[in-house]
Amino acid sequence: MTIDSAIVLAAGEGRRLRPLTKNRPKPMLPAARKPILEHVFDALIDAGVTDLSVVVGYQRNRVQSHFGPTYRNVPITYVVQDKQLGSGHALECAEPANPEPVLVVYGDQLIDQKLVFDVLHEHQAGTATATLGVVREADVRDYGGVLLAEDHAVRDIVENPADDRNYALNAGVYAFEPAMFDTVRTTDRRSGELSLVDALSNLLEEEASIRGVASNGTWIDATYPWDLLEIATDLLADASSTQPDISPESTIHESATINEPVLVSQDCVIGPGAVVGPNVSLGENVTIGSNTTVEQSVIDTDTRIESGCTVLDCVTGHGTYIGPGTTVVGGPGDVEIDGQIHHNERLGAVLADRVHDKGGVTYRPGTIVGTDVVIHAGSTVGGTVEDDSEVYG
Repeated sequence: MTIDSAIVLAAGEGRRLRPLTKNRPKPMLPAARKPILEHVFDALIDAGVTDLSVVVGYQRNRVQSHFGPTYRNVPITYVVQDKQLGSGHALECAEPANPEPVLVVYGDQLIDQKLVFDVLHEHQAGTATATLGVVREADVRDYGGVLLAEDHAVRDIVENPADDRNYALNAGVYAFEPAMFDTVRTTDRRSGELSLVDALSNLLEEEASIRGVASNGTWIDATYPWDLLEIATDLLADASSTQPDISPESTIHESATINEPVLVSQDCVIGPGAVVGPNVSLGENVTIGSNTTVEQSVIDTDTRIESGCTVLDCVTGHGTYIGPGTTVVGGPGDVEIDGQIHHNERLGAVLADRVHDKGGVTYRPGTIVGTDVVIHAGSTVGGTVEDDSEVYG
């Protein structure tokens, strides 16, 4: 049977991406011009999906208001997961009324059409209860590991594996027969959460057939803020063989320099003597002031960077204001996330939604500034600055 329906799990927050996810869910963070979730929808539709069910929860209005009832003429049904009780619970919330095979993907990981198509082809060619896509990855410790036999049968699935077996990485792209939902319903919860991986492990114990397909399609996960820089760089590299991606509705001064690859969305203004790029993504209505340099950065919607600034390896939120003469030194830097120090990461600074920098500020490598922070002129900033703070000196 041809699979033309997909369930997209997009209810989570993405705590390790805070403060960028304070006001929007992880699937709505920028991947170059579009939210991550929009890339996921494109991959599914390009692979032949004609019906989308999207599980939403945290900040769900940000998803629903962006996409509305359809995307690219494909209808979207929204299913609300009121409490985020695990990926298995999210799938259970979206069980189709009519039993039929279905694709299931995570909405917060960047995937492409090829990865989806490889899973579809493998599943439709066989009789497995479940088929999952895997990618070969040197380090799967932060993700799910899959052991495949030579005949593509899945032998084991392990979350955050710590042993040295030859795991492939679980890419979070699945094709399921209706029987999978029966297994999900009977899977025990751990600490109140129902895991999709636990349900798949139960299938293996029941000796059901689970197939895996190794794909060289795109898979990138935005786990940490610096991953957004990697995603943008990869997407810009893929587009660099075509014409520059600059909206005709934007204004670029004749004396400005654009170092490709760059992406400039509509209603942007780039002032005289500014240097933008390489590897810069500008969201809608961004202003880059005169004689300002921006490199290796993701600058989100409604951000204004005034004159004489240097901004390197930076991720901004919505409505960020960077005053004249400010310097984001650039990475590598040591970054603290959830109490853990990550060393030598490529991150100059994260400036979250509505940060107001009054100018002449210097950001040390690895700085994370929360939402609605005011930073007074001439300050030197490092480490983590909590939401709604003021910084002097």
